[in-house]
Amino acid sequence: MRKTTLALAAMTILSGLALGAGSASAAPLAANGLQSETGVTQVRMTRNERMMMKKRMMRKQMMKRRMMKSRMMNRGM
Repeated sequence: MRKTTLALAAMTILSGLALGAGSASAAPLAANGLQSETGVTQVRMTRNERMMMKKRMMRKQMMKRRMMKSRMMNRGM
């Protein structure tokens, strides 16, 4: 009787620890499963912000092309 109660108590303690560790895991949550405790709110990008990002990416691409072109011209062949 005493062994069974001791084993039962040990199992409940271990399962409680396992559940506690599982809920605090670093696995990413789904978008609909976001917790409000994190303090991160999702907002949509406005049209202006999207356009600014697009222009920035295009400028980076243009500079990259220009740099590659100048390298090709100045290879010294």
